[in-house]
Amino acid sequence: MIGVGVYCAVCMGAALAGQRNPNPLVEAGSKSFHWPKGKRAAVSLSFDDARTSQVDRGLVLLKKEGVRVTFFVNPEPVRKRLAGWKQAAADGHEIGNHSLTHPCTGNYPAFLQNALENYDLRMMAHELDEANDQIQKLLGVKPTTFAYPCGLKFVGRGLDVRSYVPLVAERFLVGRGYLDESPNNPAVCDLSQAMGTPFDDLDFTQMKKIVEDVVKEGTWVIFIGHEIGERHYQTTDINDLERLCDYLNDPANEIWLGTVQEIGGYIRKQDETNN
Repeated sequence: MIGVGVYCAVCMGAALAGQRNPNPLVEAGSKSFHWPKGKRAAVSLSFDDARTSQVDRGLVLLKKEGVRVTFFVNPEPVRKRLAGWKQAAADGHEIGNHSLTHPCTGNYPAFLQNALENYDLRMMAHELDEANDQIQKLLGVKPTTFAYPCGLKFVGRGLDVRSYVPLVAERFLVGRGYLDESPNNPAVCDLSQAMGTPFDDLDFTQMKKIVEDVVKEGTWVIFIGHEIGERHYQTTDINDLERLCDYLNDPANEIWLGTVQEIGGYIRKQDETNN
């Protein structure tokens, strides 16, 4: 609540002063940040799990729209649909790491036999490194970004719980979360724990509202989807995705639509320049 209060105070102060500040968050505090080429905010589209519909239905639409996205993949489903994933890489989409076997909390019944509560840091390091090695062998690219399975960042239980964020920070430019409640403030965000915003199940109006808020704040939203098709559980509606791409591609909206690697790399470079 303190952070929200400070932000509201900054915004209120700017409003009372009658000054236009296109990026109130990124110009507040001790660090300044500016998006390139007059852009006011950034958006990345990402999809998890290497679902078949992503290549069967998504690639055609994305090519038509001239949009490149980030696919966070696990090696096994890539192997089962290898031609499609080779095409995704050839089309210029970023291929990110989503772990070897997608471990998650055992509280989800589907992951009871692959529960993070039963992992340690050595086991998780193997998940990251082996996935990178297999993805590189399958697709000829080495991932530089990572998406936390289920958005969870721990291994172990109780007094033995450990964060595996440092493992991700050592290996990747960006580690993206899931089910987060905020976009990323590029002046202060920790790229190894970048916030992720689901857009499965949303219609275009809801997606557009999120983007409009990001533009007002000058921040970066990483959208997260799973299936691509008709709106359903964990499915990004293909028609609404097309409308979103059209909106993001419109130069009048001053939005940088880029992969997680592209935008994360720019933020890292700006941070190194300012320090």
